[in-house]
Amino acid sequence: MTLRVAMVGHGFMGAAHSVGWRQAPRVFSLPEDVEMAVLVGRNAEAVADAAAQWGWAESATDWREVIERSDIDVVDIVTPGDSHAEIAIAALEAGKHVLCEKPLANTVEEAEAMAEAAARAAARGVRSMVGFTYRRVPAVTFLRDLIAQGAVGKIAHVRAAYRQDWLVDPEMPLAWRLQKEHAGSGALGDIGAHIIDMTQFVTGLDVTAVSGVLDTIVKQRPLQGSGSGLSGTAAEGYGEVTVDDVAIFTGRLSTGALVSFEATRFATGRKNDLSIEVSGSTGALRFDLEDLNTLWFYDRTAPEATQGFTRILVTEAQHPYVASWWPAGHMLGYEHGFSHQVVDLVTAISEGTDPHPSFAEGLSVQRVLAAVEESSQSDSGWVRVGAPVAAETTTG
Repeated sequence: MTLRVAMVGHGFMGAAHSVGWRQAPRVFSLPEDVEMAVLVGRNAEAVADAAAQWGWAESATDWREVIERSDIDVVDIVTPGDSHAEIAIAALEAGKHVLCEKPLANTVEEAEAMAEAAARAAARGVRSMVGFTYRRVPAVTFLRDLIAQGAVGKIAHVRAAYRQDWLVDPEMPLAWRLQKEHAGSGALGDIGAHIIDMTQFVTGLDVTAVSGVLDTIVKQRPLQGSGSGLSGTAAEGYGEVTVDDVAIFTGRLSTGALVSFEATRFATGRKNDLSIEVSGSTGALRFDLEDLNTLWFYDRTAPEATQGFTRILVTEAQHPYVASWWPAGHMLGYEHGFSHQVVDLVTAISEGTDPHPSFAEGLSVQRVLAAVEESSQSDSGWVRVGAPVAAETTTG
């Protein structure tokens, strides 16, 4: 069959998802055909221009009408977080498979409703997935595989950070990502969600408790005149920043191991620096998104005279996702993860299996985010995270 896709929202993530939908069927042997059918946005002229540029067959301005169409099979949601729940639940109830950008929602309550709708839909064969795309960087997937194979032994400590600097300039306009009613939270939810998910993904463990602090460094910014993604131009007047600029927190994993997390948009000189290091009883693994084809491995079982971090270039055909791309040593980039996301979603739909990360996994991240906010409001006291995914799977 042909899966006809409607994407709701455009801008930075719309461009990235469009690359994935366009490239995946041309590079990978997908089990189903894919058609980029409709791009949906609020401004008719802007969404028509984006559809033409990115390769969508048509454009529309009413997502409700689009998801009711019988010729739409998949709904891809790349809107701000305040609309995720409404669109996703409506699409699932209409029998459409759903891909929803992270974080899943703006609140735990919304995420719970979405997870419940996804569970009901799954019973009817309708699939859903959260867009934690960094899972699909080959080096990150390979890191996960190595840990599962016992490469680092018993995990003792994880360090995860996501550092950017696009808000260092106090004259950067007040984009929607800086308004709680649209974004839910700031650095915590936008980029902190990635490192929470990545930690749980690569270790296979839940974050069960957190202690943290949030801070808003620049509390007022120029109102936004126009803009897209992480840039914009200012209009007259100033508005209040209602989300955090920096989130620093400690987590406890389900085994008792500690994690240190840092999510900041004020790391001067850091453009898109996502890093994770997992230290264990017999080794360690380290990854940095700004060097995304590389993984560093330390083997404590090697002779002492030759111990040291070894650089692994993750471009071999044996590595996850790589075989369909280029010869060894020919690098992949940021955009390739979005193609891999499409591959996994389409394969799951075709095979009748539930893709990952599921809405339940997205909910687990949402609960960690909420616990960090609660901790920050309570003098950084330790806060227990809600029910883990494993418990929900068992009971649900």
